Amino acid sequence: MPADVDLAALGEGPREECGVFGLYAPGEDVATLTYYGLYALQHRGQESAGIAVSDGQRIVVHKDMGLVNQVFRDSGLAAMTGHLAIGHCRYSTTGSSSWANAQPQYAETPEGNGVALGHNGNLVNTLELARKLDVPATNDSDVMCRLLARDAEPSVMDAIAGIAPELTGAFSVVCMDEERLYAFRDRDGVRPLVIGRLPRGGWVVASETAGLDIVGAVYVRDVEPGEIVAIDQDG
Repeated sequence: MPADVDLAALGEGPREECGVFGLYAPGEDVATLTYYGLYALQHRGQESAGIAVSDGQRIVVHKDMGLVNQVFRDSGLAAMTGHLAIGHCRYSTTGSSSWANAQPQYAETPEGNGVALGHNGNLVNTLELARKLDVPATNDSDVMCRLLARDAEPSVMDAIAGIAPELTGAFSVVCMDEERLYAFRDRDGVRPLVIGRLPRGGWVVASETAGLDIVGAVYVRDVEPGEIVAIDQDG
């Protein structure tokens, strides 16, 4: 069967910016810190916003259309407990402005585990990937998330390394499974992605240093072009 591809949605022209944020910080209120990070990155995307949180057992995603403070006005951030999170504020690059295309995207592995992903950038070979690999898709971020989930064994890190050479275009990505935070960039480093350190030892990844500053993280370095970073309890 051919992949279920939304040709009309993918046919929209590319646009430039989204905001991505990731946090690995056991003992911290990761959902609230991610909210603050997205608030600082709001200028990068105003169509939709979302946060995914893991407590080590499962990933919970809340996303909707609107600004960060609108999406999470009555959402109960305090109930989104865990040790790592990712967040995204969207300015559509491919795919229509709709709830289904809001991020983080989420997909389950064949083993029933979860993968969540937030993406800034634009792939130019989304249709090719979807058709070649028989992956349903409405946007490039959804394709990436589904591919990572499909290939997540033995690890998401291996899956990222496996699919990265297949991705053509500009991308800075934060993603997560139940236990780890991952960040990676395209080999040309077109889209920004920085790493920071929290005062009590957690790690932050964001599109801009504004996302670090608002949560009190100190800039450490950029994610290098073509680099894949994995963050867990060992650092």
